[in-house]
Amino acid sequence: MVESNPTVPLRSIQDQVQKRLQVGESIHKVQRAKAIATKQVTDDYTKQYEVLRDYLTELQPTNVDTTVKLEVVNEPNSARETRQFKRVYIFLGALKKGFKAGLRDILGLDGAFMKIPFPGQVLTAVGLDSNNGIYPLAYAIVETENMSSWKWFLECLGDELELYSNSKFTFMSDRQKGLLPAIAQLYPQAEHRFCLRHIYEKMRKNGKQKSRAGSDILLNNLCEVFNIKLIHGRNKPIISCLEYIRQYLMKRICNVKKVMSKAPGPLTPTTSKLLERNREASVQYRARWNGTAKYEVYGPWHDHHVVNMTNMSCTCRKWELNGIPCKHVIATIHEMVDSGDKVGELYTYVNKVYWLQTWNEAYSYTMEPIKGRAMWPKSTSPFQLTPSRQHIQPRRPKSERKRSAYEKYDSQMHKHGGSEPENLTRKFVSVKCGKCNNRGHNSRTYKGDGGIA
Repeated sequence: MVESNPTVPLRSIQDQVQKRLQVGESIHKVQRAKAIATKQVTDDYTKQYEVLRDYLTELQPTNVDTTVKLEVVNEPNSARETRQFKRVYIFLGALKKGFKAGLRDILGLDGAFMKIPFPGQVLTAVGLDSNNGIYPLAYAIVETENMSSWKWFLECLGDELELYSNSKFTFMSDRQKGLLPAIAQLYPQAEHRFCLRHIYEKMRKNGKQKSRAGSDILLNNLCEVFNIKLIHGRNKPIISCLEYIRQYLMKRICNVKKVMSKAPGPLTPTTSKLLERNREASVQYRARWNGTAKYEVYGPWHDHHVVNMTNMSCTCRKWELNGIPCKHVIATIHEMVDSGDKVGELYTYVNKVYWLQTWNEAYSYTMEPIKGRAMWPKSTSPFQLTPSRQHIQPRRPKSERKRSAYEKYDSQMHKHGGSEPENLTRKFVSVKCGKCNNRGHNSRTYKGDGGIA
């Protein structure tokens, strides 16, 4: 039961034991039994480090052009037969080729905690495909999130994607520790965007601003979506975690191919919807030709812009930013058709990254399955890997995710019937007792008769 569903609830196991074996067991005994079964299924956390080299030796030659890098902690005693694990980096060959075929030079970077006895973080690099969906690239398990680990991760990425100090690449992140100086040092010419959702949350926490940005390209959702998919893998031993990620990526390519086979084209489904929305809005606009390649486009609400068909630009800048003709450009194309000009199909004015053909090429590379552990080749390294240094985290681990400022704001809006709350603070809020329902004290200090201790 645990092997087929690692997140099976304790109550469900308790009910199944009652039905199958006609035995009633306490919830604490079920909890201990599930822990034993989970350890047998996922193997011992320490033992998986011993065969990590064997796993990487099997993974790399099975998937052509796959890059794996393993680092250990420096050991002053060279005669020692063990080496402590430090970092591991994996970039599967199919994803490497697919990303280059996708033609979109933007990457989201993020890190997430490992939920295992040994400290560590999963660093991920995620791109965008032609349908504006996530395209995961590389992943790594490092000792902690700092400048050293991010710099190492970015250097590994740069080697594979042929990035140099003068490369005009775009990175997006959530202000992770050490990431800003690492990017500034390695790729000073690259564009670095910050997720507006996290900036907004900080503004909500420190101020009273109530505006919110809604542009998805300015949000680091591509990494957030990927991290959510990995949430059940981050509590597994290291090889099980790496396999969880690899199997998800392999399955995702197959799922996208199924969607792709039903797409009519010539553009991706998401792009077709955006283009159709702009086409419907363009009906309210008129274009005037100035005798060259420029057009003056005007519409309702004093929306007035200039379109240059030679430079393929509009003063609203949407065409240049996302590569999809805006409503002003489409109105210009309609005017050119009415004037007898040869303009071609509307989709030809869309950037090629959104074409169905480009989308197909990005997912044309598949991952090869690997054999079971018993058939892995044995590593020739004379050293045996040991887990990273274990330490107990301060305070009791939280069982629930910490809500963001925006989520708190939404709950306050719902509580106030849709009206704006003054501020998200507990200041001047009277405490209510859970026993007597009186204010001024809580249930812990309840004395009786509504008094306080």
